[in-house]
Amino acid sequence: MNSVFLDTVGLLALWDASDQWHAMADGAFSALKASRRPLLTTTFVLLECGNAAARRPYRVVVPELWQTLASANALVVPDSDDVRLAWEAYRRGGADGAGIVDHVSFIVMRRLDVAEAFMNDRHFRAAGFSLSF
Repeated sequence: MNSVFLDTVGLLALWDASDQWHAMADGAFSALKASRRPLLTTTFVLLECGNAAARRPYRVVVPELWQTLASANALVVPDSDDVRLAWEAYRRGGADGAGIVDHVSFIVMRRLDVAEAFMNDRHFRAAGFSLSF
């Protein structure tokens, strides 16, 4: 069964009921859970989530997700080659001007043969990935 990559935009939309994408994210995540597809992400994405959630009521879910994914061996620590390749892609301005954490995600997803991301960010679509919502 193909894994789905959890990205910051999707996770924040899922957790934040006031987010414009919350309803779509909630429905897509429910479908993912029902399908029992494996979920994974990188430590970089969770750091980004932690920063964004620091002053929000849902901040407690970030370390809980970290622990759950780490326990399931579904938390990827990008290696130095991932980071180097991401900086090269970032420098070229690929994926419609995506940020560096997104570029690291793209490199990791390709390395692990993951084609779908839980999110709706145009940068992932521009990089050739399918989106969950």
